[in-house]
Amino acid sequence: MNPIKLYHFPLSGHAHRVQLMLSLLELPVEVIFVDLAKGAHKQADFLAINAFGQVPVIDDDGMVLADSNAILVYLAHKYGKGRWLPTDPVGAARVQRWLSVAAGPLHAGPATARLITVFGAPYNAEDAITRSHSLLKVIDQHLSDSRFLVGDAATIADVAGYSYIAHAPEGNVSLEDYPHVRAWLGRIEALPGFVGMPRTAAGLQKQA
Repeated sequence: MNPIKLYHFPLSGHAHRVQLMLSLLELPVEVIFVDLAKGAHKQADFLAINAFGQVPVIDDDGMVLADSNAILVYLAHKYGKGRWLPTDPVGAARVQRWLSVAAGPLHAGPATARLITVFGAPYNAEDAITRSHSLLKVIDQHLSDSRFLVGDAATIADVAGYSYIAHAPEGNVSLEDYPHVRAWLGRIEALPGFVGMPRTAAGLQKQA
């Protein structure tokens, strides 16, 4: 098969979700760097493939898709061989719940806190950190009796959640009080084909 083109920025957690999924699925990839710092995502050629001006975008032999969670669903359906996205109504709904968390509370908490420290985004750090800990408490409790977010096997729910939680310390959000979350991160990192996102010396990572 032809390589899947991935329009990517290395420090984007959204882009990393897709990079990680492609690697877990052992799919051939052509990574196309989009220089967000120079505004490449707002130029006409990029807006022609994603009018929202955001990474990631994939081009799978002419099928162009944007939005990290939508891409995860596509990749799981097309290449996951039934492993990464349950097809039963309850399993599918449980995965969707965590995709919604990734797009909502995770974005408003750890992702936003990291945007402040890594990219200088003009958000309220205290609010983002508070939201982050509220979310992490819920996830830690959930993972106290579940190996992954949906049952005993990894799904795209875990892929969607991993990047910004693993990198929460860059936004001054400590994971110290969440042992089940840290164990879950370790289980994801132990998956065959795992690939990490580059860490920055920001927030609590300065001390690491």
